[in-house]
Amino acid sequence: MDRINAFQQVMPEEIDAALVVSAVNRQYLTGFCSSDGMLLITQRGAWLFVDFRYFEAAEKQVKHCEVVLANDLKQAVKEQIDALRIKRIGMEEDKITLVQAGQYQKLLGGRCDFEAPVGRLIRQMRRVKTQGELQKIRQAQRIADETFSHMLTVIRAGVCEQEMALEIDYTLRKKGAQTSAFETIVASGPHTSMPHAAPTNRKIQQGDLILMDFGAAVDRYRSDMTRTVALGGYTPEQNAVYQTVLDAQRRVLDALCAGVQCDEMDRLARVRIEEAYGSEVFGHSTGHSVGLDIHEEPRLAASCQEQLASGTVLTVEPGIYLPGQYGVRIEDLVVITADGCENLTKSAKDWIVL
Repeated sequence: MDRINAFQQVMPEEIDAALVVSAVNRQYLTGFCSSDGMLLITQRGAWLFVDFRYFEAAEKQVKHCEVVLANDLKQAVKEQIDALRIKRIGMEEDKITLVQAGQYQKLLGGRCDFEAPVGRLIRQMRRVKTQGELQKIRQAQRIADETFSHMLTVIRAGVCEQEMALEIDYTLRKKGAQTSAFETIVASGPHTSMPHAAPTNRKIQQGDLILMDFGAAVDRYRSDMTRTVALGGYTPEQNAVYQTVLDAQRRVLDALCAGVQCDEMDRLARVRIEEAYGSEVFGHSTGHSVGLDIHEEPRLAASCQEQLASGTVLTVEPGIYLPGQYGVRIEDLVVITADGCENLTKSAKDWIVL
C-alpha cells in the first residue's frame, strides 16, 4: 500500500481534502524532496504541485499522484480546489504559523480546517519505519560510526571545538552522507556540562572530557549518536559519573521492546541517575524518535505514556551535567523489535582515553 493511499484510508470524514505544505510530510507521502511545493489529497486522487525547478525530477520519481507544473503554487492549488468543488480542507495543524493560517484562509475563502488532525495522522504514520526507511537510517548510522572512529585519530591538545565540528561535518559528507543530521555538537572541558553547547574556539587541553553529538543524513533520513571521551585520563569522580550514565543507559537498552511504555523507560534511567546524583543533573528526556526529522514522536520522557511499537527508531541518551565542571552523555540509536531492540550504534561505549 502506498503512503498516499494509506493516508486516504484514515483521512477524517469531516474534510473533503487535505493540503500538505511542509517539506518533510510531502517527502514522506510522495517520496520526493523539494524545498517548495504543495500536496493536495482527496479520497479519489492526489496532486503534487511543484514549480519549474522540480517538475522534471518529480515526474520521474513520484508515483501514486499526479504531478502538476505551477508557476504560482497557491493559485494553482486554489484552481484545483475550486474545480473539485472542495468545501472543507484539512491542514497540518502542527506546521502552520498564525500568519500562514490567515493567508491560506484568505486564499481559499475560509475553507481551511486547522482542527482536523491531518498533522497528527501523518506523524502517527511516520512512527513505524518500513524496511526501506530502516535501510537508510542504518546507512546513516554506519557513516556516523565511521566518522567517530576517524575523530579518535584527530583529537589532540590544541585543536579547538569548532575545528573538530568542521572535521566531523566534512567526514560525514566524505563518507557518503547527504548532509549532517543536525548542527554538530562538540564540547570540551567545562563546556560539556551544557547538553547542547555550541562549538567555540576553546582549545582542547590535557585532562579534558570531550563530548561529541552528531549524525548523518541519507536521503533525508537521519542518525544520532553521542560519545564522551577523555584526553589524557579521567579522575575517580569522572569515572563514577561515566559509569552511572553507562549503567542507566544499559538498563533502558535491556528493557526496551515493543509494548513497553515510554515514561517507564525514562524512569529506569532517571531513577538510577537521581539515586547517585540527585534530580538536578539530568534535565532532558532519555530519548526521542528519529526519522526524516531528528526529533520525532514518541519520546522516552515522563510526559509520554505511549507504548512503543516494533519498527520505531529512537535514541537512548541519558546524561549527567555538573554545571561549571563537566558532563557525560552516551547516546545510541536503536530499532524496537518484538522481543527487544536492535542497537544500530556500533561504536565502543567503555571509556576511551586518548
